[in-house]
Amino acid sequence: MRIAMIGTGYVGLVSGACFSEFGIDVVCVDKDESKIARLKAGGIPIFEPGLEALVKNNVEAKRLSFTSDLKAAVTGADAAFIAVGTPSRRGDGHADLTYVFAAAEEIARTLNGYIVVATKSTVPVGTGREVARRIRAVRPDAQFDVVSNPEFLREGSAINDFMRPDRLVIGTETERARAVMRAVYRPLYLIETPIVFTSIETAELTKYAANSFLAMKITFINEIADLCEKVGADVHDVARGIGLDGRIGRKFLHAGPGYGGSCFPKDTVALVRTAQESGAPLKLVETVAAVNTARKRNMAAKIIAACGGSVKGKTIAVLGLTFKPNTDDMRESPSLDIVPALQAAGARVRAYDPEGMGEARQLLRDVEMCDSAYATMTGADAVAIITEWNEFRALDLARMKSLLKAPIVVDLRNVYSPAEMTAAGFRYVCVGRPASAGRRAP
Repeated sequence: MRIAMIGTGYVGLVSGACFSEFGIDVVCVDKDESKIARLKAGGIPIFEPGLEALVKNNVEAKRLSFTSDLKAAVTGADAAFIAVGTPSRRGDGHADLTYVFAAAEEIARTLNGYIVVATKSTVPVGTGREVARRIRAVRPDAQFDVVSNPEFLREGSAINDFMRPDRLVIGTETERARAVMRAVYRPLYLIETPIVFTSIETAELTKYAANSFLAMKITFINEIADLCEKVGADVHDVARGIGLDGRIGRKFLHAGPGYGGSCFPKDTVALVRTAQESGAPLKLVETVAAVNTARKRNMAAKIIAACGGSVKGKTIAVLGLTFKPNTDDMRESPSLDIVPALQAAGARVRAYDPEGMGEARQLLRDVEMCDSAYATMTGADAVAIITEWNEFRALDLARMKSLLKAPIVVDLRNVYSPAEMTAAGFRYVCVGRPASAGRRAP
């Protein structure tokens, strides 16, 4: 079996590498020739645990290859997956489908036999129909089916998510296309992965509904955390108390500075726009998006308050810049709101992130990037933990205190125990927990 994967971004590269691990012949295509050259040379343009080894092994096994020649990739393929970017469109928040439609039309010009054209990119309801219309407009005689096959990959654990997913969602209307998709995912079928076959529109909406629901859970527990701070409750215990209810579940109930990344922010806004235009506004999702945006900005105020109400002329050490650990992705990261707000309040900012500083240098101005967590703290007036990388979970507290000008720690991810930090002599500010809570470190 042969697959063409159009796009070598996060979704395309991970999906292509994982399909090749299934034993399928995969050709990944990208218009960016410098990226293709880098991939051919063994370089990986994104950080994802395990991806470099997976790509290397399958390239050596001659199951995975890279090219900028879409025609060569699609010719003879059983399926062509569209995995190009769908960023938020400037002005109205809709998903920009420029690259999706361009890929579809280019695929159409290369067709010489039956093929399944599957969209893995996150696209609004109705996109699959428009892809089919555009292919038919270019090639009225083409034999093809359009399938919606949304991805549910979490950055930092994407390979495991692909290899052992909770479910597959496949939107199609013909048995011929279903047969191709069953063959593509045969290894997952053999381990009894649930496969949900739906209409194209249903599959497209399922992706947005899933991400918006998870964004809602995060926003809910963040607002509960604010209430906990006012009434002296502990958000960790509240989350556990409700999360053990099977109807609610424990995942995505971790209070913090707000969600970011490439999916939740743009997908919630895109779903809101689709709903408004369809005459069925989603007030709950609208509120989730607005509350999350405000929360990220409010985190800077939390840091300023911990420093006595002013950071003018002070140095703030920032640990973690990416939107979550185990990725180098800076898209919509809380740090992009927090750091500029601190600077606007007069602070100097030093920062360290294990993987994200290359991208951060392009997005954050006048920030001193350091080569370790401890380097950021030397002479700083306070330290703020924005991203919960593992290496920040067991810092030497005595060393931290000796390096900091003032022993102030603002932990926006609740990495440490309030009792432990207070006992170590820190002014410790966290999210949704009493400062002197007597609980074990999580």
